Amino acid sequence: MPRFLRVALDTPAAAATTGGLFDYLAVDGAAVGQLVIVPFGRQTLVGLIVDVVAASDTDADRLRAPLALVDGIGPLSADWIALNRFAARYYHRSLGEVALPSLPASLRRASAYRIDPATGRASLPALERARTRASKAARTASGDGGDERAPDLNAMQAAALRTLTAAVGDAAPRPVLLYGVTGSGKTEVYLRAIADVIAAGRQVLVLVPEINLTPQLAATFDRRLPRAKVASLHSGHAEGRRLHQWALAHEGAVDVLLGTRLAVLASLPRLGLIVVDEEHDASYKQHEGLRYSARDLAIVRAQLGVDGQPIPIVLASATPSLETWAQAERGRYAKVVLPTRAVDTATLPTIRLVPLVRAEVEHGIARPVRDAIADRIARREPVLVFHNRRGYAPVLACGACGWLSECPRCSVHAVFHKPDRRLHCHHCGWQHPVPRACPTCGNVDLAAVGRGTQRVEESLRDLFPSARVERIDRDSTRRKGAAAAMLDAVHDGRLDILVGTQMLAKGHDFRNVTLVCVLDADSALYSQDFRASERLFSNLMQVAGRAGRGGERSAAAEVLIQTRAPEHPLFAALVAHDYERFARDQLDERRRAGLPPFSFQAVLRAEAKTADAALDFLRRARAFAAPLAGDGDDDAVTIYDPVPMTIARLANVERAQLLVEASTRRALRVFAEQWLTSLQSQRGATRWHFEMDPYEI
Repeated sequence: MPRFLRVALDTPAAAATTGGLFDYLAVDGAAVGQLVIVPFGRQTLVGLIVDVVAASDTDADRLRAPLALVDGIGPLSADWIALNRFAARYYHRSLGEVALPSLPASLRRASAYRIDPATGRASLPALERARTRASKAARTASGDGGDERAPDLNAMQAAALRTLTAAVGDAAPRPVLLYGVTGSGKTEVYLRAIADVIAAGRQVLVLVPEINLTPQLAATFDRRLPRAKVASLHSGHAEGRRLHQWALAHEGAVDVLLGTRLAVLASLPRLGLIVVDEEHDASYKQHEGLRYSARDLAIVRAQLGVDGQPIPIVLASATPSLETWAQAERGRYAKVVLPTRAVDTATLPTIRLVPLVRAEVEHGIARPVRDAIADRIARREPVLVFHNRRGYAPVLACGACGWLSECPRCSVHAVFHKPDRRLHCHHCGWQHPVPRACPTCGNVDLAAVGRGTQRVEESLRDLFPSARVERIDRDSTRRKGAAAAMLDAVHDGRLDILVGTQMLAKGHDFRNVTLVCVLDADSALYSQDFRASERLFSNLMQVAGRAGRGGERSAAAEVLIQTRAPEHPLFAALVAHDYERFARDQLDERRRAGLPPFSFQAVLRAEAKTADAALDFLRRARAFAAPLAGDGDDDAVTIYDPVPMTIARLANVERAQLLVEASTRRALRVFAEQWLTSLQSQRGATRWHFEMDPYEI
């Protein structure tokens, strides 16, 4: 009986009619999960065998055979393929568009392989070279390190570990929310659980939101689990290293894989536990290509499990996402609480609001904040200054005619960067030298309006000329190792003041910091985005948690927040360190408004040369959607009018969006599947993409 290979290819143009799956003639030795090199039209592509079938919808005489099967890389597991099938179905993409981009670039590039026509086999020289280099490095480093004594658990941590261990051992484990105040020792609790899983011969996947956190956490694992094999996977790796780390995980040769969101789709055949650290973080959401949430996919991966058996997942945060908190409150997730800091002598910092109305402000810094910084410098205690806007000033302005520095390609202001005397667009990358005079009226007196981290750094150097001041943001950390060097300087007491964006807020354990200053906390209070308050509270609570983690000195730890709205309820919950009050109020508000997590959303976005073209496409799409939306029943879908996006023009492309909403996830998924099928026939100059569960609207 003839057999055929069903192969997934990353071919968006053909995905509409084939789902990205194509049939080829079977060859000896082919197996499901194997990579294969195939002819496709005039191209040669790398594909993934996802099925072997007895019949094909295409005439066998028209089918071609693969050029080669890939050697040296074992087949990807049925569990891994099932996860990718779910992601493709849920996010409405073809299987090839999901599965293949999750692999290292070398594995996906047909030209990278060496094909032996006589055997029909292909090898990957890049992988062989990477393994050779890694083997030499391992021999050089052998014998280093040793066991670091685990700190004693306090009573709360011990109770949390017992609950977590019971959940890990459950035959049908629920996701576990590990919720604890900053500095409560969440990492120590899940480290103990990881050690138990490794001892049982299983692998662990640990997700972190930022590349800058992976070396710090990897070093912790190396110290505490020196006999465990730890690999990391993130976009900061060179391609050869990424390929090798992925291969080690795929072959089961590592015990712990530590990575950013892309690691959620890594191949781990012995997976026994998933940990999502800082699970609330927006960085887990991918905004290009496959627009997935790594946290949500991690939960699905745990539910799908290994060989049909679900595995435990731990979601750790001091400020859980409201979606996760709502699931825990409903009892769908287990909740483990750490209400106090791990070190008995460490207390939460005192949070004080500094009202800016009628305050004495110099260089954008109120006197109480300046005095507190001076006091800490005198005591040789480093200070963190949080300002979540990079650059020198958000805009340059002409006081004579009102001209503002605009990006010519986007509907946003161009940011003034003083070190290179250039205007930068933080959205499309456009740059231009600062004009010598106003382009409109010729006035040479152009003013920098507002403050970014560069200007804050300059101001602090002026106010405290003897202080050692550094800045940590995306601009100052482009050089490899720059962020780690600055953070080490804080740990070692070689810095007096560190100015930074939200990079400061994520997971850093500063033992000698007793003062955190927040200079601009108000802008998010007036955002049109319903998630803005949640993000603001999380950022402020996280950055506040960097203070007072060092034990004896924690009683003097303070967080000073400059604000023009001290009466806002968000600040009342923040001052009380009361996340639960904040979450309760926000969820009540969202329930009344019918917003997530009490509804489910998707958005269709269109891009065209003109705004009219983008909006016209969405109006036609809305007409296609109307008959599918239902009529007032529980499965009805609400279709809103198309509108321009907040940043309507990006890199000379006009953008618009259309929001759809349903009361159940199933109703939205069924509607979207039918709607997108009808839209596939709409070709033209308008590009469009569909996103389930958008994080920003």
